[in-house]
Amino acid sequence: MAYNQLKYRKNFGLLIAFVILVTVLFVLAMLFARRVIYNFVETEFNNRKVEVFDQSVQSFNEFFNEKIPEISYYQGFLDSVKAAEFVNDVIRKNAFVEKALFYDIEVTNADSIESGIRYNHLLIYPKRVVDFHLDRENRLVAERKLRSEGKEYDEDFNSMMLKFIAFLDRVNDSTTLSDNDIYRVFYTLNAGKVSYMNIPRVSDLLVYKNMMHSSEAPVVTYEHDLFMFSVNPQKIQIKNIAPNLYERIEVLPIVSGSVSDQRNYWETQLSMPGALSDYKLQYSSSEGFIYKEINRRFFPVSVGISIIYIILILIAYLIYRNAIINSKLFRLQYDFINNLTHEFKTPVSVIKIAGNNIQSAENLSQMEQQMYGKILDQEADKLNSLMNKLLSFAQIENKSIKPNKEEVDVMEFCEPIFDAIKLKYPDMHFTYHVDVQNNMVVDTTLLGSVFQNLIDNAYKYSEVNKRFLHVDVQQNKKNFIVKFTDRGIGINKKEFNSIFKKFYRVKNQFNQQGSIGLGLAFCKEIIDFMGGEIKVDSVQNEGTTFTLLLPLGPKKNKE
Repeated sequence: MAYNQLKYRKNFGLLIAFVILVTVLFVLAMLFARRVIYNFVETEFNNRKVEVFDQSVQSFNEFFNEKIPEISYYQGFLDSVKAAEFVNDVIRKNAFVEKALFYDIEVTNADSIESGIRYNHLLIYPKRVVDFHLDRENRLVAERKLRSEGKEYDEDFNSMMLKFIAFLDRVNDSTTLSDNDIYRVFYTLNAGKVSYMNIPRVSDLLVYKNMMHSSEAPVVTYEHDLFMFSVNPQKIQIKNIAPNLYERIEVLPIVSGSVSDQRNYWETQLSMPGALSDYKLQYSSSEGFIYKEINRRFFPVSVGISIIYIILILIAYLIYRNAIINSKLFRLQYDFINNLTHEFKTPVSVIKIAGNNIQSAENLSQMEQQMYGKILDQEADKLNSLMNKLLSFAQIENKSIKPNKEEVDVMEFCEPIFDAIKLKYPDMHFTYHVDVQNNMVVDTTLLGSVFQNLIDNAYKYSEVNKRFLHVDVQQNKKNFIVKFTDRGIGINKKEFNSIFKKFYRVKNQFNQQGSIGLGLAFCKEIIDFMGGEIKVDSVQNEGTTFTLLLPLGPKKNKE
């Protein structure tokens, strides 16, 4: 049966389709993951600005909601000294507060010539106005202002008092001051300014209303405090809690341009509240900066996808490798059966022919009887040797037997083998050198098979004019070292790891027939079985050296 008819079927089409599908899915997964991360970063870029905004204006909110209301604790009895202490603490802790105007206010129903806000019988006017600010040496400076020095002071004061008087008209016995009333009446927010007047008790508000509408009310005077803080939003400290998203965050006038007019920039903004409303927080990042963040987040995802892809490709490779190995194994088994059949067929055919000749001959001479007997004996020995070799290999490989070790003199072991070489291969130039001090403790039958196989290979795989073999036997502290050196065709280094495998045959002109690929595998199994090691070193077209390392036996010197 031809080998081509028994060819191992390998369908790589499905495997190739699997690899292509996995690769396409890998590319699509990468693109999809990249797009998802891009969208996620884009969404986060637009959403996290609120967190940055809240953190950045937190100091202003604390100033507005917690620090300013402390003015009411004094109930109008702040003087210039205490006001200076209060303002000094505010300005030094809040860099965005540039200055503060302190109004020391009196509320009365007396007939006074003081100028202020008069409604019916009620007069509200500032006794003094003090401007607090830091000079160039960072010292707090207090400057007394006169009403005649500027219209700005009158406008701020008048605006606040008009709201206050309008609120007094609505006060009654059931009035309670809600948060909405407090922010609407006692706060005034203008661009860059926060004005605040201390909050009186409801009972005081009822008295003020009575003073305002009754001409018969007793004349009384009440003290109040009003502060006007000038704030600069551009001095608010930006707290960029997302530095991986925002390359630059600025406080800009709300009417200012946008970097989004430039290409390759991401930009978003948030308007600032209340007294900061003329300004905005503008967030901007270059595409290069954003892509670094996208790549940073994409990297672990891409690594995970790549690992899965590599695992799938590795599985495909293992399937391919398994198919190739099975194909080689199939061919090796086929060659083994084919060569084994040939090895058995030749002696069987000779035996059959000899038997037929004996059976058909009427009379056999003594010489013919001896010839046919010798032929039958030789061919039977070949069959027996081949079967013993196969059986021994199987037993050694399965470790179903134990080595029959015995102590033997090295020269006594080697000489019969070397003498047989000269008789069997008279055309081969053979030399040897033995230099040992200890006896061997080995299974002589198995080791003899190894020697014979390596000698046969040295003869078989050599050109006619290069049939040479040198056997060198030495020992060191641990091992006997036996080297078989020939000048044959050599072995390619790529095949060093394969020549000791079962059924493996080196392809060359000397190995077309008559080998079942068990010789060197048999040698390795025997040497390993006896606790030794076999090595090969070869140069093509120059020769090969097989080295056997056999463990030393008991330290008993030769006599």
